[in-house]
Amino acid sequence: MEKRRQFLKKMTGLTAGIMIPIPNISFGKNILSDKWGDVLPKRKLGNTGKEVTMLGVGGYHVGWTTERDAQAVIEAAMEGGIRFFDSAESYGPHTSEIRYGKYLTPKYREEIFLMTKSTAKDAKTMQEHLEASLKRMKTDYLDLWQVHSVTNPDDVDTRMENGVFDVVMKAKEDGKVKHVGFTGHRNPKAHLRVLERTSDNPFFETIQMPINVIDANHDHFINTVLPQALDRNMGILAMKTMSDGRFFGKKTRLDKVLWETDKPAIPEKLSIKEALYFVWSLPVSVLITGAENEQFIKEKIGLAKGFSSFNEAKRTRLISKVSAQAEEGKVEYYKKIS
Repeated sequence: MEKRRQFLKKMTGLTAGIMIPIPNISFGKNILSDKWGDVLPKRKLGNTGKEVTMLGVGGYHVGWTTERDAQAVIEAAMEGGIRFFDSAESYGPHTSEIRYGKYLTPKYREEIFLMTKSTAKDAKTMQEHLEASLKRMKTDYLDLWQVHSVTNPDDVDTRMENGVFDVVMKAKEDGKVKHVGFTGHRNPKAHLRVLERTSDNPFFETIQMPINVIDANHDHFINTVLPQALDRNMGILAMKTMSDGRFFGKKTRLDKVLWETDKPAIPEKLSIKEALYFVWSLPVSVLITGAENEQFIKEKIGLAKGFSSFNEAKRTRLISKVSAQAEEGKVEYYKKIS
């Protein structure tokens, strides 16, 4: 417990270290901008030399919502200053990438950081997924390509033995992808196995994982994987920041209730703002948020614009407030830790 507390205590300094100073311009405004307008504050993406907006669009929701809403989310994100867009070959499947190819890359490709992922278990499928993803998204290259959804140590070993990691490295060498990483949400032991198996050749530059106030109550991703990733100066991509909607106690899709619980962590325990500010207070490069409509993405953009700092005392208070829900183990339903 003391080791965990000390780790969280030093996060404030690490977070400040990856935040990009916003230049002063006329009339006292402090903004970043490009040809499309003001851009959200940026953070360093590990040792890639790249900077990404602190908020990113999650492609999963872009893939399952309506076509009209997907387009509206993309346009609202660009207008609101988001320049990081997440996707995966499996989202839809393919729908998310197709919609990016329709509404995002033809107009905005030069100003965005575009990422997709593959769950392929063998080299041949991995290569096929890459070529298809590029074609669907109408781009010659990806800013980031990730091995998607590693589930446990055995899964990591299998993918390595089947040449998946080799395809990733070759894609970077060939210039089809600029940077490479991996993701997973089920078991931190899978992430630790990737780091272990690549310790002699740490070619992965980013790592995507669940980061939220519930997780901080356990020796899961924040307290076990995050320290090792930071030691390697990897770019940290935060997902499941509100436990895939479990904080709300209810999840819907196109007005259909998928599941519901009588003990949500939000809003009874903490606000959406507190939940997201907790994540941004950690040294994450980008918080990837799911938004199935324009209203949701605009809400997150507003919160990002208002963030400045969130100290250890506030983090500790929020962790304690949801400790009961964390101990019940029902909020982070997507984890399979054994």
